Amino acid sequence: MTQSTRVWQAVCGVGEIPDGGAVVVPVTPPIAVFNVNGEFLATDDTCTHADFSLAEGYIEDDTVECSLHYAKFCLRTGKALTPPACVALATHEVRISGGTIQVDVGSRG
Repeated sequence: MTQSTRVWQAVCGVGEIPDGGAVVVPVTPPIAVFNVNGEFLATDDTCTHADFSLAEGYIEDDTVECSLHYAKFCLRTGKALTPPACVALATHEVRISGGTIQVDVGSRG
């Protein structure tokens, strides 16, 4: 994605997502922003196996486990790590600006 097509959306303050926590960005389709030991990573929020929010899943290191059917995904790459999921998640660039977490929502809105 070129710089001119980036669309940065403010999500929340840096201190508002606890370590091991996540928030959902209300775009269509939704994006989840995860705090992994102070690093913020963003993926599509919806599990690729079933329509369920990954922000509600179990986060350990840089993986998230869907709490519906226990599929695991890498938060860095979006790769599906365990069945029943076999399709990767889209990932999204995150930046910090003035203490605010921002995510590139691209053409979403």
